[in-house]
Amino acid sequence: MKPPKTLSAEASRWWKKLTEDYEICDEAGFLLLQTALEAFDRMREAQAVITREGLTVKDRFDQAKAHPLTVVERDSRAQMLAALKALNLDLEPLRDAPGRPGGRGR
Repeated sequence: MKPPKTLSAEASRWWKKLTEDYEICDEAGFLLLQTALEAFDRMREAQAVITREGLTVKDRFDQAKAHPLTVVERDSRAQMLAALKALNLDLEPLRDAPGRPGGRGR
């Protein structure tokens, strides 16, 4: 199944990779994955604004306070992780040899 058109290019790449790597092929799996990746996109959008505007903003009394989008970023991350957890993906890579897992470069 192709990624939903509403997803960003980055999220669409994740959709393709996860559906192939984990053989997601049922409607419930697609719905959970779409939910996770929509939350991922919201998180990325909030991060972009926070990066541009800074972690803090001034209130009407000229006092620094947390940027309101930090809440969106946090909540979107939590939604994404909850949906991925609900997919029950086996995150341990398959290995064909004994020993320690490989490093980052593999």
